[in-house]
Amino acid sequence: MLHTLYRGLTTIAGPAVRLYLDRRRAVGKEDSARQAERFGVASRPRPDGRLLWIHAASVGEANSVLVLIDRLLAQDHDLTVLMTTGTVTSAELMARRLPARAIHHYVPVDLPGAVDRFLDHWRPDAVLWTESEIWPNLLAGIRARAIPAALINARMSERSFRRWRNAPGFAGALLSTFRVTLAQTAGDADRLRRLGAPGVASVGNLKFSAEPPPAASAPMAALSAALDGRPLWLLASSHPGEDDIAAEVHRALSPALPDLLTVVVPRHAHRGEAIAALMEGQGLRAVRRADGGLPGPQDSVYVADTMGELGLFYRAAPVVCMGGSFVPHGGQNPVEPALLGCAVLYGPHMFNFGEITHMLEAAGGSLPVADAGALVTATRRLLTDERARARIVAGAARVTDDNRRIVDRALDALAPVLGAAGIRSAA
Repeated sequence: MLHTLYRGLTTIAGPAVRLYLDRRRAVGKEDSARQAERFGVASRPRPDGRLLWIHAASVGEANSVLVLIDRLLAQDHDLTVLMTTGTVTSAELMARRLPARAIHHYVPVDLPGAVDRFLDHWRPDAVLWTESEIWPNLLAGIRARAIPAALINARMSERSFRRWRNAPGFAGALLSTFRVTLAQTAGDADRLRRLGAPGVASVGNLKFSAEPPPAASAPMAALSAALDGRPLWLLASSHPGEDDIAAEVHRALSPALPDLLTVVVPRHAHRGEAIAALMEGQGLRAVRRADGGLPGPQDSVYVADTMGELGLFYRAAPVVCMGGSFVPHGGQNPVEPALLGCAVLYGPHMFNFGEITHMLEAAGGSLPVADAGALVTATRRLLTDERARARIVAGAARVTDDNRRIVDRALDALAPVLGAAGIRSAA
């Protein structure tokens, strides 16, 4: 009933969706050159042989499945992976990081015509769908074509569970698309099972198996030379409302650490100019990486407003604070800096990474702080007390080392779905 209503509404929603995407394109949130892909029009032919379609909503989800893609392509030399995402940022990342025999395509909008064009062109042999993004027409198209499918790295928060529980038949029908459901945590598994998901198992979070973001050697050498041993801390993937906090921390610490450098990597690079202006307005000399600059001795703040260089700054910074955690966004992935030996801090809003932060904190591998004042205290301590910093790094290493083999458990659990499509999932 609900899906019939949804399909009817989306059948007539084409003009409104086009207007919405046009507005997003005008502010740089859609790819003008590839917008036809959003309506299911492929920009290249389907390759011969078996095709595995993997969908990940955005950057974090896409990063988490790269290690899975590498393993599957290594084990099945006749396989091609079609990777879909929905954001320009994730497409730019995939252009740099996808291996050979992996193709990126924008996910089609959930209009019946777009879905049919996409599925009829690509004809995937199997589908892996990540985390929690549910599109009813896409899932119905997968079911109608009887394509083996699995939901991987699945999340179902208490809030989402309460919402879906109001329409249990609809939720159950959508989740029945998947033969296997691999949840991040036992709690996620329980909630998904109660909504009717089949084949539910809790195997852990694939983010622990992902490779940390890379850094090219030449930019790393240039940055190291410019830093010249200066103490620095990093606010990674900052959101509006958090850059002021970075300025507050810098002003509080600079009397004791006069050569301190604060590095701010905004979650969205287009905010770089505004962040630099904010810092200058607070009396802090700022330089932007997007302008080609490197921090000089007189610069207080380095605004790293370029794409795909977070790995560079994780390698440079001994202390990292996760953005999105001092505003109710839900935080950013703390596993990446932990894998690179950073001491990780974050604010009170890490609800998108609740299980990960619980594991890190239980091992002494991260430091939660309540507000800007507590961040000042914690950052000062970690910059000046090498032993305290080393204890946090060691605790995080225990957690990441213990969970690196999650990808192996996931591949084992996916064998029925991949095997049904003739795809090898084990060496």
